[in-house]
Order: sequence, then structure tokens, then C-alpha cells
Amino acid sequence: MRLLETRIPPPLVMLLCGLLGLGISHWLPATELPTPWWAAVAVMAAGLAMNLLPKLAFQRAGTTVNPMRPASSTALITRGVYRYTRNPMYLGQAAFLLGGMLYLQNLLALAVVPLFVLFITRFQIHPEERVLGERFGAQYKAFRQQVRRWL
Repeated sequence: MRLLETRIPPPLVMLLCGLLGLGISHWLPATELPTPWWAAVAVMAAGLAMNLLPKLAFQRAGTTVNPMRPASSTALITRGVYRYTRNPMYLGQAAFLLGGMLYLQNLLALAVVPLFVLFITRFQIHPEERVLGERFGAQYKAFRQQVRRWL
């Protein structure tokens, strides 16, 4: 399974999960989940912010934000939102996807959110953690002990 590790860009995984949720809502419309449109949009906006704002910290630190090349990391970011989650960008993508599925108002479509989380954890986060552990040693180990992977 290492073949898939860090090979599919996480935004593409999010998009594919979103398309799957859209298909589910189209093919199985009877499982309605009434959600105000503004609530769904608010969750999507929060997800977008959680995805984009941490990228500024990476730019300030002069390190890569490219999830396909974790070995190119030159700095370990542990401040700001990283005090609460080690993966705010992926958390933001999951929240954005959740908002999209809430907008569809289909209970079964929500199943794509845990699917996204499981896929990203296995094929993106675990490989990143291995590489960051090798690159940053004790500093990364301490960070992992203090901050949760997701929330």
C-alpha cells in the first residue's frame, strides 16, 4: 500500500470524496438531513480558513507546504493553530467537505467525511509523520506527545 502514500494530493482526495457524496445524494435522495444553507456555508468557510491560514505560517518559516514532498520540510511549525492540531490543513479540508455534505442535506452523503479522514490519515499523515520524525527527531516526538493528530 506504500504505492498510494503521498501520491494523491489531499485536495484531490477531498474533491473525489465530494463527488462521491454528490453521487450518493443523487442516487439515494430519500435520506434527507434538513440543514440551513447558511450553516453548511459557515462550516465550509471555517474549513477553508483552517486550510489556508496555516499555509501563512509555512511561508513565514520558509518551509514547504507541498504535501507530496514532506522530506522537503525545513522547519517544524508548532505555534498558532498547531498548538491544538498537528494537521489543521487536513482538518480544514475535512470541515470543508462536511459543509458541502451538509449543504446536500443527505444523511448518507456524510459518510464520505470519515472516509476522507481515514484515507488521509493512512496515506498522507502516517507517511508525513515518519518523515518528520526522521527529520526533526526529539523535537517532533515532543510535538506529537503534546498535540493531537486531528483534534
